[in-house]
Amino acid sequence: MTEPAAFDLFANDYDAWFGENRDLLESEVRLLVHAWPAGVSGSVLSVGCGTGLFEAILRRDHGIVVTHGIEPAEGMAAIARERGMEVVIGTAEEAPLGEGVHDLIMFNGSTSYVKDLEGVFRRAHAALRPGGHVLVVDVPRESGYGVLYCLANALGTWDHPVFAGVKPAAAYPIPFVKAATWHTTAERVAALEAAGFTVERTAQTLTRHPVFAPDGVEEPRDGHDAGDYVAVLARRA
Repeated sequence: MTEPAAFDLFANDYDAWFGENRDLLESEVRLLVHAWPAGVSGSVLSVGCGTGLFEAILRRDHGIVVTHGIEPAEGMAAIARERGMEVVIGTAEEAPLGEGVHDLIMFNGSTSYVKDLEGVFRRAHAALRPGGHVLVVDVPRESGYGVLYCLANALGTWDHPVFAGVKPAAAYPIPFVKAATWHTTAERVAALEAAGFTVERTAQTLTRHPVFAPDGVEEPRDGHDAGDYVAVLARRA
Protein backbone atom coordinates (compact mmCIF):
# COMPACT_ATOMS: atom_id res chain seq x y z
CA MET A 1 0.00 0.00 0.00
CA THR A 2 0.95 3.67 -0.30
CA GLU A 3 3.34 5.04 2.30
CA PRO A 4 1.29 6.09 5.36
CA ALA A 5 2.93 9.47 5.96
CA ALA A 6 0.06 11.54 4.54
CA PHE A 7 -2.48 9.56 6.51
CA ASP A 8 -0.53 9.95 9.77
CA LEU A 9 -0.36 13.72 9.26
CA PHE A 10 -4.01 14.09 8.23
CA ALA A 11 -5.72 11.37 10.30
CA ASN A 12 -8.06 13.85 12.00
CA ASP A 13 -8.75 15.56 8.67
CA TYR A 14 -10.06 12.23 7.32
CA ASP A 15 -12.83 12.08 9.92
CA ALA A 16 -13.43 15.82 9.66
CA TRP A 17 -13.97 15.54 5.90
CA PHE A 18 -16.64 12.89 6.37
CA GLY A 19 -18.12 14.90 9.23
CA GLU A 20 -18.61 17.78 6.79
CA ASN A 21 -20.13 15.44 4.19
CA ARG A 22 -22.52 13.34 6.21
CA ASP A 23 -24.96 12.58 3.39
CA LEU A 24 -22.11 11.29 1.25
CA LEU A 25 -20.85 9.19 4.17
CA GLU A 26 -24.31 7.73 4.73
CA SER A 27 -24.67 6.91 1.02
CA GLU A 28 -21.39 5.00 1.12
CA VAL A 29 -22.33 3.16 4.32
CA ARG A 30 -25.63 2.09 2.75
CA LEU A 31 -23.70 0.70 -0.21
CA LEU A 32 -21.66 -1.49 2.14
CA VAL A 33 -24.82 -2.76 3.81
CA HIS A 34 -26.48 -3.40 0.44
CA ALA A 35 -23.53 -5.42 -0.85
CA TRP A 36 -22.87 -7.30 2.40
CA PRO A 37 -23.43 -11.05 1.90
CA ALA A 38 -26.10 -12.74 3.98
CA GLY A 39 -25.13 -15.05 6.81
CA VAL A 40 -21.68 -13.68 7.64
CA SER A 41 -21.21 -14.28 11.35
CA GLY A 42 -17.57 -15.26 11.78
CA SER A 43 -14.30 -13.39 11.46
CA VAL A 44 -14.36 -10.18 9.41
CA LEU A 45 -11.17 -8.29 8.60
CA SER A 46 -11.01 -4.73 7.26
CA VAL A 47 -7.84 -4.10 5.26
CA GLY A 48 -6.94 -0.42 5.29
CA CYS A 49 -9.50 0.30 8.00
CA GLY A 50 -8.33 3.88 8.48
CA THR A 51 -9.87 5.44 11.58
CA GLY A 52 -12.52 2.73 11.88
CA LEU A 53 -15.24 5.26 11.08
CA PHE A 54 -17.18 3.05 8.68
CA GLU A 55 -16.81 0.01 10.91
CA ALA A 56 -18.17 1.95 13.90
CA ILE A 57 -21.22 3.08 11.91
CA LEU A 58 -21.84 -0.43 10.56
CA ARG A 59 -21.82 -1.78 14.11
CA ARG A 60 -23.92 1.02 15.61
CA ASP A 61 -26.58 1.39 12.92
CA HIS A 62 -26.68 -1.97 11.13
CA GLY A 63 -25.47 -4.65 13.54
CA ILE A 64 -22.54 -5.54 11.23
CA VAL A 65 -19.52 -6.23 13.42
CA VAL A 66 -16.00 -5.70 12.09
CA THR A 67 -13.56 -5.83 14.99
CA HIS A 68 -10.24 -6.58 13.27
CA GLY A 69 -8.30 -4.28 10.97
CA ILE A 70 -5.06 -3.79 9.12
CA GLU A 71 -3.83 -0.20 8.78
CA PRO A 72 -0.39 1.16 7.82
CA ALA A 73 -0.80 4.61 9.42
CA GLU A 74 -0.30 4.77 13.17
CA GLY A 75 -2.35 7.95 13.43
CA MET A 76 -5.34 6.31 11.76
CA ALA A 77 -4.97 3.07 13.73
CA ALA A 78 -4.93 4.92 17.04
CA ILE A 79 -8.36 6.39 16.33
CA ALA A 80 -9.70 3.01 15.16
CA ARG A 81 -8.50 1.44 18.42
CA GLU A 82 -10.33 4.14 20.38
CA ARG A 83 -13.44 2.97 18.52
CA GLY A 84 -12.95 -0.58 19.77
CA MET A 85 -11.14 -2.23 16.88
CA GLU A 86 -8.11 -4.50 17.14
CA VAL A 87 -5.71 -3.09 14.57
CA VAL A 88 -2.42 -4.50 13.31
CA ILE A 89 -0.02 -1.98 11.80
CA GLY A 90 0.98 -3.05 8.32
CA THR A 91 0.17 -2.94 4.63
CA ALA A 92 -2.10 -5.12 2.52
CA GLU A 93 1.02 -6.44 0.80
CA GLU A 94 2.92 -7.45 3.94
CA ALA A 95 0.72 -7.60 7.06
CA PRO A 96 -0.13 -11.07 8.39
CA LEU A 97 -3.65 -11.92 7.21
CA GLY A 98 -3.65 -15.54 8.39
CA GLU A 99 -4.42 -18.70 6.42
CA GLY A 100 -8.03 -19.81 5.98
CA VAL A 101 -9.23 -17.95 9.07
CA HIS A 102 -11.63 -15.22 7.88
CA ASP A 103 -15.20 -15.35 6.59
CA LEU A 104 -15.09 -11.95 4.94
CA ILE A 105 -12.32 -9.51 4.08
CA MET A 106 -13.30 -5.92 3.31
CA PHE A 107 -11.34 -3.37 1.31
CA ASN A 108 -13.33 -0.16 1.73
CA GLY A 109 -11.66 2.68 -0.13
CA SER A 110 -8.26 1.07 0.32
CA THR A 111 -7.55 -0.58 -3.03
CA SER A 112 -6.82 2.84 -4.51
CA TYR A 113 -3.70 2.71 -2.35
CA VAL A 114 -2.62 -0.71 -3.65
CA LYS A 115 -0.58 -0.98 -6.85
CA ASP A 116 -0.45 -4.79 -7.12
CA LEU A 117 -4.14 -5.64 -6.91
CA GLU A 118 -3.77 -9.27 -7.99
CA GLY A 119 -1.03 -9.95 -5.46
CA VAL A 120 -3.05 -8.49 -2.60
CA PHE A 121 -6.20 -10.35 -3.66
CA ARG A 122 -4.23 -13.61 -3.76
CA ARG A 123 -3.23 -12.97 -0.14
CA ALA A 124 -6.88 -12.31 0.72
CA HIS A 125 -7.93 -15.51 -1.06
CA ALA A 126 -5.49 -17.54 1.05
CA ALA A 127 -6.69 -15.84 4.24
CA LEU A 128 -10.36 -16.72 3.66
CA ARG A 129 -12.11 -19.92 4.60
CA PRO A 130 -13.62 -21.87 1.67
CA GLY A 131 -16.85 -20.10 0.72
CA GLY A 132 -15.62 -16.85 2.24
CA HIS A 133 -16.13 -13.48 0.58
CA VAL A 134 -14.10 -10.43 -0.29
CA LEU A 135 -15.89 -7.09 -0.53
CA VAL A 136 -14.03 -4.44 -2.52
CA VAL A 137 -15.54 -0.95 -2.47
CA ASP A 138 -13.86 2.05 -4.03
CA VAL A 139 -13.91 4.99 -6.44
CA PRO A 140 -13.49 3.73 -10.04
CA ARG A 141 -11.02 5.62 -12.21
CA GLU A 142 -13.66 5.91 -14.95
CA SER A 143 -16.20 7.60 -12.67
CA GLY A 144 -16.83 11.32 -12.32
CA TYR A 145 -14.87 11.56 -9.08
CA GLY A 146 -12.17 9.28 -10.49
CA VAL A 147 -11.56 11.45 -13.54
CA LEU A 148 -11.44 14.60 -11.41
CA TYR A 149 -9.04 12.96 -8.96
CA CYS A 150 -6.73 11.82 -11.76
CA LEU A 151 -6.70 15.37 -13.14
CA ALA A 152 -6.06 16.91 -9.70
CA ASN A 153 -3.26 14.41 -9.17
CA ALA A 154 -1.68 15.33 -12.51
CA LEU A 155 -1.93 19.06 -11.74
CA GLY A 156 -0.92 18.61 -8.10
CA THR A 157 -3.64 20.92 -6.82
CA TRP A 158 -7.34 21.68 -6.73
CA ASP A 159 -6.51 25.40 -7.15
CA HIS A 160 -6.39 25.46 -10.94
CA PRO A 161 -8.72 27.33 -13.33
CA VAL A 162 -9.75 24.07 -15.02
CA PHE A 163 -11.72 23.16 -11.88
CA ALA A 164 -13.77 26.38 -11.84
CA GLY A 165 -17.43 25.41 -11.54
CA VAL A 166 -16.76 21.65 -11.63
CA LYS A 167 -14.71 20.97 -8.49
CA PRO A 168 -17.04 19.39 -5.93
CA ALA A 169 -17.22 20.97 -2.51
CA ALA A 170 -16.68 17.45 -1.19
CA ALA A 171 -13.44 16.93 -3.12
CA TYR A 172 -11.04 14.57 -1.37
CA PRO A 173 -8.09 16.41 0.26
CA ILE A 174 -5.19 16.69 -2.16
CA PRO A 175 -2.70 14.68 0.00
CA PHE A 176 -5.01 11.65 -0.23
CA VAL A 177 -5.56 12.19 -3.95
CA LYS A 178 -1.82 12.37 -4.66
CA ALA A 179 -1.15 9.21 -2.66
CA ALA A 180 -3.60 7.08 -4.66
CA THR A 181 -3.39 4.78 -7.66
CA TRP A 182 -6.83 4.95 -9.24
CA HIS A 183 -8.06 1.66 -10.75
CA THR A 184 -11.07 0.99 -12.98
CA THR A 185 -13.78 -1.41 -11.89
CA ALA A 186 -12.75 -3.69 -14.77
CA GLU A 187 -9.20 -3.79 -13.39
CA ARG A 188 -10.45 -4.71 -9.93
CA VAL A 189 -12.71 -7.45 -11.32
CA ALA A 190 -9.91 -8.86 -13.49
CA ALA A 191 -7.52 -8.93 -10.54
CA LEU A 192 -10.09 -10.70 -8.35
CA GLU A 193 -10.72 -13.34 -11.00
CA ALA A 194 -6.99 -13.83 -11.60
CA ALA A 195 -6.59 -14.39 -7.85
CA GLY A 196 -9.14 -17.21 -7.93
CA PHE A 197 -12.32 -15.42 -6.89
CA THR A 198 -15.74 -15.64 -8.52
CA VAL A 199 -17.46 -12.27 -8.72
CA GLU A 200 -21.05 -12.59 -7.49
CA ARG A 201 -22.39 -9.06 -7.83
CA THR A 202 -21.62 -5.39 -8.13
CA ALA A 203 -23.47 -2.42 -6.67
CA GLN A 204 -23.09 1.35 -6.77
CA THR A 205 -23.95 4.69 -5.26
CA LEU A 206 -23.15 8.40 -5.84
CA THR A 207 -24.62 8.35 -9.33
CA ARG A 208 -25.14 12.12 -9.52
CA HIS A 209 -22.46 14.50 -10.80
CA PRO A 210 -19.76 14.98 -8.11
CA VAL A 211 -20.82 18.61 -7.66
CA PHE A 212 -24.21 17.39 -6.44
CA ALA A 213 -23.24 14.06 -4.85
CA PRO A 214 -23.13 15.36 -1.26
CA ASP A 215 -26.66 16.79 -1.45
CA GLY A 216 -28.97 14.16 -0.01
CA VAL A 217 -28.53 10.51 0.88
CA GLU A 218 -28.66 8.15 -2.11
CA GLU A 219 -29.94 4.60 -1.96
CA PRO A 220 -27.58 2.05 -3.56
CA ARG A 221 -28.49 0.01 -6.59
CA ASP A 222 -27.04 -2.99 -8.39
CA GLY A 223 -24.54 -2.69 -11.21
CA HIS A 224 -21.51 -0.50 -11.80
CA ASP A 225 -22.41 1.57 -14.86
CA ALA A 226 -22.98 4.95 -13.21
CA GLY A 227 -21.70 5.05 -9.63
CA ASP A 228 -18.77 7.06 -8.30
CA TYR A 229 -18.51 4.48 -5.49
CA VAL A 230 -18.72 0.84 -6.55
CA ALA A 231 -18.81 -2.39 -4.56
CA VAL A 232 -17.63 -5.73 -5.93
CA LEU A 233 -18.56 -8.84 -3.96
CA ALA A 234 -16.57 -11.96 -4.80
CA ARG A 235 -16.46 -15.48 -3.33
CA ARG A 236 -13.73 -17.98 -2.71
CA ALA A 237 -14.70 -21.50 -3.82
